[in-house]
Amino acid sequence: MKLFKNLLSIIALTAVLAACSSSKQARSIKSNVDGNWQLQTVETEGIAGTVKIQIFNEADMNCFVGSSWKFNQNNSLGSYSLSKNAGDCFAIKRDFRWSIFEQADMPSQLQFKRLDAKLKEIDGNDAGYRLRVIQATKTNIQLKMDINFENRPAALLFNFVRM
Repeated sequence: MKLFKNLLSIIALTAVLAACSSSKQARSIKSNVDGNWQLQTVETEGIAGTVKIQIFNEADMNCFVGSSWKFNQNNSLGSYSLSKNAGDCFAIKRDFRWSIFEQADMPSQLQFKRLDAKLKEIDGNDAGYRLRVIQATKTNIQLKMDINFENRPAALLFNFVRM
């Protein structure tokens, strides 16, 4: 009887660990994303003309162009740094916690939650931000964020290059 209980415990523990582990694809994406990046462009889909859109509860999307991003897969922490310019952009460095989110029959998503100086989440119980992974190689990352613009579906494409 004791052997049977131990066997059931091992099976249950294995099932829990398997459910918590990430897929081979997620590990590959996380490995490729690890490191220092520059956000080269933010493109719009489904939006005509020049627009101002605040993203990540932080700044206008154009303030992110040229920003530096760091992803550390070992501790799942990262940061981005925006530069001050003559327009509406202010210099800021923001820490975040990141991971690769997977759900059955859905593309992988890079998700992150912004953190304060003490590494506490600043967006409350919010799920944070999820961007669909279009491409994640050792040299380029392309992420897509679906948005609603003027009551119509649209998207932002984030194009990163390794620094």
